[in-house]
Amino acid sequence: MGRPTVEVVLTDEERETLLRWSRRATSAQALALRCRIVLACADGGSNTAVGTELGVHPVTVAKWRKRFAADGLQGLSDEPRPGPPRTVSDEKVEEVVVRTLETTPKNATHWSTREMAAASGLSQSTVSRIWRTFGLKPHLVDTFKLSKDPQFIDKVRDVVGLYLDPPERAIVLCVDEKSQIQALDRSAPVLPMMPGMPERRTHDYLRGGVTTLFAALNAATGEVIGSLHRRHRAVEFKKFLAKLDKEVPDHLDVHLICDNYATHKTPAIQKWLLAHRSRPVAWCNDGHAVIHCES
Repeated sequence: MGRPTVEVVLTDEERETLLRWSRRATSAQALALRCRIVLACADGGSNTAVGTELGVHPVTVAKWRKRFAADGLQGLSDEPRPGPPRTVSDEKVEEVVVRTLETTPKNATHWSTREMAAASGLSQSTVSRIWRTFGLKPHLVDTFKLSKDPQFIDKVRDVVGLYLDPPERAIVLCVDEKSQIQALDRSAPVLPMMPGMPERRTHDYLRGGVTTLFAALNAATGEVIGSLHRRHRAVEFKKFLAKLDKEVPDHLDVHLICDNYATHKTPAIQKWLLAHRSRPVAWCNDGHAVIHCES
């Protein structure tokens, strides 16, 4: 003779609640499983049969059968965890958050965990947990700049619009330069990696001069068209434009997005654009430069 099985009897309201909890997307999976166990037990299933059907141990089925029979729906919730009671109230947490956001300590630019702990009467670890919970980083400062260009919003919309919704039969290229790239060479050959030993190189190096990289990123495909030059002038930038003109298919319009560097707006560059009117070119300068089109 085994242990007697506790009978589970459900009212219509309890059955509807259990079904809703077991199917609701926002329910915890543990609670949904307990609801399914109780529903299966109410249909007359034994602990072994219910455990086999739901993939749990029969002891688990017996546990939640007894809990529901004794406490009803409230018995399916987790019991309070062991440990000391909470010592930091919500009001104290709010005080730390508000003080962090709206005040600064004396003779300092921002709060530290130690200073906040001394001012609030909490421990440093407690202040650290509160800051991590609310994503507060007083030591971190970011910068921004407001444009004084009255047409800044229109320019941003033009540039962002090219990225998000490029025109048909056109290619959008984001152009930028990396100047003063140092060409370095080690004073001795690099020793290759071997089993149990990393690659090794000398700590000193020889300078081989500098170079400039011109690059155009295709916003749609991620392809990069690059060109290296010794200097960073309008002459070299015009050569880079000529390379783009050769590599981009003739049937596509070209939209270039550049910054407001002076090299991009010299008379020589403007003359080159006018000489290539056979291919429509939309020349967009972000930042504070004027957006204009040659087409």
